[in-house]
Amino acid sequence: MSTVSRRPIEGRRSISIWDPKIVRVAIRDGFRKLHPRTMAGNPVMFVVEVGSVLTTAALVRDALTGRPDLGFELQITFWLWLTVLFANFAEAMAEGRGKAQADTLRKARTETVANRLLTDGRSETVAATALRKDDVVFVKAGEFIPADGEIIEGVASVDESAITGESAPVIRESGGDRSAVTGGTRVLSDWIKVRVTSDPGHTFLDRMIALVEGAERQKTPNEIALNILLAGLTIIFLLAVVTLQPFAIYSGAPQSVLVLVALLVCLIPTTIGGLLSAIGIAGMDRLVQRNVLAMSGRAVEAAGDVHTLLLDKTGTITLGNRQASEFVPVPGVAEQDLAHAAQLSSLADETPEGRSIVVLAKEKYGIRGRELADKHAVFVPFTAQTRMSGVDLDGRQVRKGAADAINKFVTANGGAVSAELTAIVEKISRAGGTPLVVAERTRPLGVIHLKDIVKGGMRERFNDLRAMGIKTVMITGDNPLTAASIAGEAGVDDFLAEATPEDKMRLIRREQQDGKLVAMTGDGTNDAPALAQADVGVAMNTGTQAAKEAGNMVDLDSSPTKLIDIVEIGKQLLMTRGALTTFSIANDVAKYFAIIPAMFAAAFPVLMTLNVMGLKTPQSAILSAVIFNAVIIVALVPLALRGVKYHAMSAEALLRRNLLIYGVGGVIVPFIGIKIIDVIITTLRLA
Repeated sequence: MSTVSRRPIEGRRSISIWDPKIVRVAIRDGFRKLHPRTMAGNPVMFVVEVGSVLTTAALVRDALTGRPDLGFELQITFWLWLTVLFANFAEAMAEGRGKAQADTLRKARTETVANRLLTDGRSETVAATALRKDDVVFVKAGEFIPADGEIIEGVASVDESAITGESAPVIRESGGDRSAVTGGTRVLSDWIKVRVTSDPGHTFLDRMIALVEGAERQKTPNEIALNILLAGLTIIFLLAVVTLQPFAIYSGAPQSVLVLVALLVCLIPTTIGGLLSAIGIAGMDRLVQRNVLAMSGRAVEAAGDVHTLLLDKTGTITLGNRQASEFVPVPGVAEQDLAHAAQLSSLADETPEGRSIVVLAKEKYGIRGRELADKHAVFVPFTAQTRMSGVDLDGRQVRKGAADAINKFVTANGGAVSAELTAIVEKISRAGGTPLVVAERTRPLGVIHLKDIVKGGMRERFNDLRAMGIKTVMITGDNPLTAASIAGEAGVDDFLAEATPEDKMRLIRREQQDGKLVAMTGDGTNDAPALAQADVGVAMNTGTQAAKEAGNMVDLDSSPTKLIDIVEIGKQLLMTRGALTTFSIANDVAKYFAIIPAMFAAAFPVLMTLNVMGLKTPQSAILSAVIFNAVIIVALVPLALRGVKYHAMSAEALLRRNLLIYGVGGVIVPFIGIKIIDVIITTLRLA
């Protein structure tokens, strides 16, 4: 039998941005990332590192030759190196949060032994690492599931807190869409037989650990394009600075390597260059914090550009089960008598619909459940053949069920169905509800109106998505009449009724052919083709292995509404990147007014009119700009990791917002910051 030598797994916790352990590791990793091979992946910061090396060499040369003013050169060199280290620190901080999450997940990987079933009916005890795909293991209450698999027999309550961080157990059973189990989770009750679906080292938990650590993270197309843009700007400014020296020599104001490097570093987009990787990693990390595992950064970014959102009705838009909303009696029957009979026929009905009937009768009429054991009540369970259920009590035969089934029951016992009853049934059906008829042997009493309950706040969320230009489509197996009613109440843009897997695929392909990105969620094997076709396919962790392999995201909470959150996080990632890019380019303006006058004021005194900040000396101006250029990266680390505050808006409105807040702010903040730094360093006589 499976045994483990460990304590129960604790749920994963949210990790603070400035967790001391993460900060210490990030500082250490910031130095490790100085290796040229690592830095070459970030062209902007690689140029800054090369410039830092040049200024260091110049500093050593001047120290050996005994040149004066080494203090200024030392400070410039020091802050240039800090600029590189701060950028590395930002990336290491983002990676550190993922590594901390992974360390918690690793607690689920311990030495476990399994009870493997052999083909001849015998069993053997083996290490979990010896299990191979298609092996069958037996797991009972109190034992840990040794590997990922599909339940082929049995039903059990399973503690998945190691994966989801949630303490509430879930039910897993053979067949259907809730048969998948994950290695490292614990069976709390009963027993199950599990067919292993992955070899050691390729389990779902292994993939989670690798992904949250960033080991398999690849740059997204948008990130690559932005890197190319930043590299292009860097080359342009590099050429400008290099060609500036001949002009300076001709003007009689030659510049040192140190000043030219300082100018270059201040002109190139170091702020976004230093934070770009951190933004991408943090986007995936925010999904992990929401218990969503993204298989690639591309999927996160695609979520931010989604045009069409496909949502399953049941469990996503509605609560998941239809509930009783009203009792509609036929003429001559009191509504309270109908409620009494409806509750009586539902006392043994443990379905959510049956329980809702009992609750509605209690809330509306104060009718409480009764103890019927001493009255020799005979309960009639629901079957697919009869399509009705009820109770025989004190000579009464009370039944509830589908309209046609109750009609047959009544007529078979010598009764008749009235036109009024038929009209009530048709009215409820046209409204998108489900009519359940209640009858007592030969006499119909009325109808129970069951309806889908749309989750609170769904209309508002769909309005937000519409404001972002995202079209919402509800997918359901209901008939078009019912689907139209729920779609109208929920506020979706469109719906697909009586949907088959082929219908879903056709809808996704049609949207994609129009140049739109599509997101959808699913949990069953029949959803796998559509999940694979969608640009963002979110599989439920409770779903089948086929669904999880087909999607490019897995929702560990198995909450279908999480798809809306995923789109918002993707939007937030793109908004953060756009905001910081706007700020980075805008804050170069103040640096022009600081460094250009400092470089050429001696040769061209008229340039002092550009010294609008009133910086004290050329040296303090250059040093202030370099210091601001370094510290602004650290100041923006929390924004890069948390992301800008999410607001639902169109692309045009977002551009205006970025220009007004981060564009104008990017111009104003450096003027203030550089001036403050200049006052401090001149007061302290550092320059």
